[in-house]
Amino acid sequence: MAFDKKLLEILACPACKGKLIYQPNNNQLICKFDRLVFPIRENIPVLLESEAKEVSSDELEQLLK
Repeated sequence: MAFDKKLLEILACPACKGKLIYQPNNNQLICKFDRLVFPIRENIPVLLESEAKEVSSDELEQLLK
C-alpha cells in the first residue's frame, strides 16, 4: 500500500499548521514556510519536529523543482 495522497487534505505542519507538499520520489513531506522535510516511513508520515530535517532556502528550492 502506498502513501494515501488524500491525507494531504487533513495533514498540516506541526510547527506552523501550514500545508505540506508531498514529494513521492523522495517519500517525504515538505513545509516550505518552515523549511522542514518530514520523512514517510512504511507509508506513515512522521510529523514530529524532532524527526524533521531543516533545509536551507537553496536546498528547499532544489527539492521543490
